[in-house]
Amino acid sequence: MKKYLFLILVLCFGLANAQTAVSLKQFKKNGATVASNKNILTVSWPVGQGNSGKLILDLDNRNALFKSLQLGKPGVFKEIVSNLDPVFILRVGKRTLSPSSGGWDVFFDRVPTRPYTTNKVNFNKKNASIVTNGSQTVIKISELESTIFKGELEITLYNGSPLFNVAAVMSSQKDSTAILYDAGLVNKLNVWENVAWSDVKGKMQTEKVAKTDQSKNLEVKYRTVIGENKGGSLALFPAPHQYFYPLDEAFNLKFTWSGSNYLNLISDFGIGIRQDPLGDKRYVPWFNAPPETKQRLNFFCLLSTGKAEAALNEVKKFTHNDSYVPLPGYKTMASHFHNEFISDVVLSGKTVPEKPEFVDVLKNAGLNIVKLAEFHGPGHPKGPDSTRLKELNALFKQTERLSNSQFLLLPGEEANNFYGGHWLAFFPKPVYWVMDKKQGVPFEMNDPKYGKVYHVGDKAEMLKLLEQENGLAWTAHARTKASTGYPDKYKEENFFKSETFLGAAWKAIPADLSLPTLSKRVLNLMDDMANWGLKKHIISEADIFTVTEQNEMYAHLNVNYLQMDNLPNYKDGWQPVLDVIKNGKFFVSTGEVLIPSFNINGKGAGETLKINGAKTNVNMQLSWTFPLSFVEIVSGDGNKVYREHINLNTTTAFGKQTFSWPANLKGKKWVRVEAWDIAANGAFTQMIWIE
Repeated sequence: MKKYLFLILVLCFGLANAQTAVSLKQFKKNGATVASNKNILTVSWPVGQGNSGKLILDLDNRNALFKSLQLGKPGVFKEIVSNLDPVFILRVGKRTLSPSSGGWDVFFDRVPTRPYTTNKVNFNKKNASIVTNGSQTVIKISELESTIFKGELEITLYNGSPLFNVAAVMSSQKDSTAILYDAGLVNKLNVWENVAWSDVKGKMQTEKVAKTDQSKNLEVKYRTVIGENKGGSLALFPAPHQYFYPLDEAFNLKFTWSGSNYLNLISDFGIGIRQDPLGDKRYVPWFNAPPETKQRLNFFCLLSTGKAEAALNEVKKFTHNDSYVPLPGYKTMASHFHNEFISDVVLSGKTVPEKPEFVDVLKNAGLNIVKLAEFHGPGHPKGPDSTRLKELNALFKQTERLSNSQFLLLPGEEANNFYGGHWLAFFPKPVYWVMDKKQGVPFEMNDPKYGKVYHVGDKAEMLKLLEQENGLAWTAHARTKASTGYPDKYKEENFFKSETFLGAAWKAIPADLSLPTLSKRVLNLMDDMANWGLKKHIISEADIFTVTEQNEMYAHLNVNYLQMDNLPNYKDGWQPVLDVIKNGKFFVSTGEVLIPSFNINGKGAGETLKINGAKTNVNMQLSWTFPLSFVEIVSGDGNKVYREHINLNTTTAFGKQTFSWPANLKGKKWVRVEAWDIAANGAFTQMIWIE
């Protein structure tokens, strides 16, 4: 018996010490180097300015994966940290799916109100492979498992930057699944000397730490937590937009963590990113995880030989310090903010601040034009007239007061009457109108105090008002929320076919971590509308309620870059803004990818291209922060949608380049272009129409 027990112990010990198989079949020379010796895998990659990064990985299950993380010149490396393990916590809940709710496009869901599980992802280093993907080097290690999800770990190194990505790539067979994840790096031996972060005021905070420090959730700016040692620092942060599933509020829910015994699931000291499963306690849809989709539960790391503040400064460059960078020939515009400044402050009896906080926040985000969506809850759009006109008057006075030559704060509303679903109205000047018309009241009348006043009673009069006052309308959060089924349900209506109806607005709803892009919901609608034979455009929207300095605003923002040299004066009206939008002379961006120029055979967005058998070339200039992933040329013939995928995985961080690609547009009626980076940030053009 003792002999058998001894043999079993020897066998178990041998299995525990078995060498993990490493495949280099898909590794090619791209500047990175790989060396494998028993269970030690050493990978280095060029990080710019003649320096290299080095990962020494231990594939023995008894040891930490990251045996050493180093930075320096070949032969003179400096160790930043040693003995770190990646950790992931996966929450699995139930999605409410039905055609009436929008299916997988549902937003009105409250996943955490139903039973869900919270589990640590188990990691078993069975085998590894290294794959070259352009200027990227991907290390894959199997396997990962948690409840109904299985997959592998991927570590992606990016040439030209001390940046790498750590991802648990996992899938499930179960339908109607919603997920959340927390992740990070834990110290298996010595902990960091300091942990640092920026507070919401932008001030650096640094704490000495001990292994016994219990975990705490940190309210930070720039979504980043940093471990600091004598040899340097490691900044850990999520994808700036992809990691944040859609909510009504942009509250800062303490998206990072530090310490030991995190959630009573991770005993070792660590730093990482996290999500609050209750969100803003309104509608909390989490992430979609359809069956067999490869969900990337990922985070980024940036190495620095400097202190924590130096590392954070490098991270901030990827989002232009969380702002929309100026672009010559363009002005930035964001839309759909339910801040309710008029109802909650101006007309509430409170002291009206000379410089409201929300205005400073939006200005600091690099926005030149902001279109509000006031009176979404507390207002009186249907009257009585005395209240409604007083509200509009206050809105016009305050937006004029808070506008100047560099910043336009423009009145606007989410109308939600007459047309169906939710939609936004936008006029080129102050317009007094009431969304109701009682019997005997004329469509247009003169008020002794406010001047011309309109009363709208139905969709025909709404169209008449937009035509008469040169206004625009578009579907808010199309095909989801309270616009589920729209604009499809009214695509044959006169008001929708009218030039006053711009199209729809884009926001990243829903969220799905298996996609290399943000929400395709409205981009698909954009293509559908074009194939319906309608010349419509897609404008971006924020759809956010509270706007404060404390909030995590940038993660939930997006922007329209309008082709304008100067801002109009508020008193003169802002017709030029509406003209640019109406003519499609703009592109949409999350901020990290920009399209300074775009044309096909000399024709730009919103224009009509006549081919007549000529060869066509897509010409566009791109600038970016994170390395680019791909460009997609999307076209249609009135029935089908065609996509040409152009791989840009040879790009490195912080680039600018003009590209030209031949495109077969024979038989097509429209074409547009999207560009996306490795963090699912992106930009897209409006349509070029083809004859």
